Amino acid sequence: MAQFIKPKALSIVVPVCNEEDNVADLIFEIRKALQKKITYEIIYVDDGSKDRTYKNLKTLQKTYQELRLISHQKSCGQSTSIRTGVKHAHYDWIVTLDGDGQNNPADILKLLNMLKEGVELVSGNRRHSRRDSWVKRISSVIANGVRSWMLQDDTPDSGCGLKLFSKEVFLDLPYFDHMHRFLPALIKRHGGLIISVPISHRPRSHGYSNYGTLDRLLVGVVDLFGVAWLQRRAKLPKIHKEE
Repeated sequence: MAQFIKPKALSIVVPVCNEEDNVADLIFEIRKALQKKITYEIIYVDDGSKDRTYKNLKTLQKTYQELRLISHQKSCGQSTSIRTGVKHAHYDWIVTLDGDGQNNPADILKLLNMLKEGVELVSGNRRHSRRDSWVKRISSVIANGVRSWMLQDDTPDSGCGLKLFSKEVFLDLPYFDHMHRFLPALIKRHGGLIISVPISHRPRSHGYSNYGTLDRLLVGVVDLFGVAWLQRRAKLPKIHKEE
């Protein structure tokens, strides 16, 4: 039977673009959820924000020593922002969550409690608690159904921003724009085990989504066929152990 494991430390990676009113509250919640429970750092990646997101984060750094800030000169997208944060992380295990405050940082502990030997990804599942418009919810159900059928990725909510995974494994995956939506399929292709955990989901308190529903669907269709192509060409060598 696989043993439960607990990392000694976590790097929390939060990609943001134009979230000036959300950064302070989310950092407070992350600290409240994790303080005295585990060693951690918070890495915010500002993806070319046009508002006061960067300035607000610089101000918050004066108060919170665990807060690190990386800034893209221009927007590169969520996948690239996540990769930037992971590459600069000090610790071996990564937690990602959306910067809009819809993920509850308290759920990070749920993901940690499900981590077992051999598991390389614990993914949140918002399916029964999603607090988005009916258009987003319906499009998500359709997209997840088609993706699951094509990729067999054992994940009911691949687009959930709250995930726990190995830094080493993530950086060994093929990189492309929008890859964060296909992380379960890519890790399964890599040979890793995946677990999904039901989590809470909250409505936005401030700001607006950076994604349009139609844009997300159109890009997702193109990427879906690309990931399916990658899966068909995966090779998982077994290394001979010398006696």
